[in-house]
Amino acid sequence: MRFRILSFHGARSATLLADVEEREDRVKLSMTLSYAGGFEESARQAAELEKVGLDIVWVAEAYSFDAPSFMGYLAAKTERVDIGSAILPIYSRTPTLIAMTAAGIDAISGGRCQLGIGASGPQVIEGFHGVAYDRPIARTREIIEICRAVWAREAPLEHDGAAYHIPLPPGEGTGLGKALKIINHPVRSRIPIWVAALGEKNVAMMAEVADGWLPIFFVPEKAKDVFGSSLAAGTARRDPSLDTLQIAAGGILAIGEESEVGSIRELGRGMAALYIGGMGAKGKNFYNALACRYGYEKEAAAIQELYLSGQKAEAAALVPSELLEATSLCGPESYIKERVAALAEAGVTHLNVNPVGADPVGMIEKLRSWV
Repeated sequence: MRFRILSFHGARSATLLADVEEREDRVKLSMTLSYAGGFEESARQAAELEKVGLDIVWVAEAYSFDAPSFMGYLAAKTERVDIGSAILPIYSRTPTLIAMTAAGIDAISGGRCQLGIGASGPQVIEGFHGVAYDRPIARTREIIEICRAVWAREAPLEHDGAAYHIPLPPGEGTGLGKALKIINHPVRSRIPIWVAALGEKNVAMMAEVADGWLPIFFVPEKAKDVFGSSLAAGTARRDPSLDTLQIAAGGILAIGEESEVGSIRELGRGMAALYIGGMGAKGKNFYNALACRYGYEKEAAAIQELYLSGQKAEAAALVPSELLEATSLCGPESYIKERVAALAEAGVTHLNVNPVGADPVGMIEKLRSWV
């Protein structure tokens, strides 16, 4: 295949957040750290990555080991790199515990915590945590408010919202609840909060109140058409005290000619099928809805039908190659630089990559030299 700058019908080159101040020129680098080989090996890799310029390591949770345990371990094994959760599901902890956890990691890391949160989905929340999946947008908004109030430590915590009441009001519980402050003084009164959001209302809420955005399957050429109105609506209501919204996006990174990297790009096919086809029931799959908004309605429906019937390989085969290419960074140096430029033009501030190859640390070092 010939590498090219991808173009799509109706794509516009204007940045997503045209009405906000210019971003810093330097694109930051981040990556989700895998701990499939064990915490010790992953921590050693993180220590090497920070030496060559990685800015943030993200730790996933899903329904595996909890993220904060590994984040604390990374804090002890690294010196400079920021340590982020990507993501902590909002239903698995109380709002104050989320605030306490982030403040604790920020303290032991010397102010290097990045709090990434998200609603996850009904399958995990109700199926694994046994908690009703309700009011995700309202809960996310209120959790952000509560976290910032806990960290600011200006007064005993009181919150009366649609989703959370702290302390519990009269008539609920024992009636003995008392408004309290966190005992410790947090290292920072404002720890950056990133939100994983895809739906239109959720993206608008995120753009209004969060410090950063963690989108998945981010196609820069289509981002303005798909997310632009929601981002604009949220930005119009954004508190002036908040900095410019940060955006972390990218994909699989592989450097080389097509004969060398084509099979690596294809590694994303199975994951894309899982998300588009299997992450939720029909009508309740946010990733499937995103694929439809990108213009792949027919493919998304077929992928979901096959995946939910157990035909996973057949579903993966239907993932559009165009989508895989648009959401990855696989190719020679010139092509990757073009894709990085497209992401930056779309407003991405943090290039979030998954380096695949014999020397991931060397790949990050090379990418750092380019951006």
